[in-house]
Amino acid sequence: MKSISFSVNGEPVAKGRPRFAGGHIYTPQKTAKYEHLIRSNYLLTDRVRFINDEELRLEINAYMSIPKNVSKKVRQQMLSGEKRPTKKPDYDNIAKICSDSLNGFAYKDDSQIVISEINKYYSDTPRVEILIYEV
Repeated sequence: MKSISFSVNGEPVAKGRPRFAGGHIYTPQKTAKYEHLIRSNYLLTDRVRFINDEELRLEINAYMSIPKNVSKKVRQQMLSGEKRPTKKPDYDNIAKICSDSLNGFAYKDDSQIVISEINKYYSDTPRVEILIYEV
């Protein structure tokens, strides 16, 4: 069974809504940069590709920074996973930016993803971990 996993260091970014200006639609710069970062990190792996309409599972673990103004007790709860982020970015926008950015790279199209799991955690090392494998 083919699978691939990789990480994207830095604070997780949500997929931004398309913007309209002068009669044209464009992708916000922050979204475009983060999609490029995801693709770049994918290309640093062994580049497993799912191009034959395989049914795929996508697992995403998003690790967000711990706010600086929390107590030591709350900080420990956050690090242990006892307390999880309920702040933005929303889980669906994290999934959208990750899956869209890999279209044409890891798989033909994210419509191949039939199962997904998105988890949000706190960490001293903000990042997004992505795992894709055949169902």
